[in-house]
Amino acid sequence: QVQLVESGGGLVQAGGSLRLSCAASGCIFSINAMNWYRQAPGKQRELVAEITSGGSTNYADSVKGRFTISRDNAKNTVYLQMNSLKPEDTAVYYCAAADVGGRTWGQGTQVTVSS
Repeated sequence: QVQLVESGGGLVQAGGSLRLSCAASGCIFSINAMNWYRQAPGKQRELVAEITSGGSTNYADSVKGRFTISRDNAKNTVYLQMNSLKPEDTAVYYCAAADVGGRTWGQGTQVTVSS
């Protein structure tokens, strides 16, 4: 049983930055990978970034060079640093933990980028 608590969303102007946080609790040693997804109105939920238990990272093409996923094992927290934000980055961002039993989702946090 894994529980995820997200924070850091908000309103920012284009070109600005935000850092999202995802704190994990429960059976965290079973987690194979942590992911950030986002879903904009009328669009499918898409994978934004992933970090595996071994530290490997992957990014969607649309955010490469602008977003960085990282983790702090001591705090059981995964971060998504978002720089050079664009209005098209506006979406609800979801943290997800993947293990052998399936996927656990956070509640989502709204990111709005104004032009």
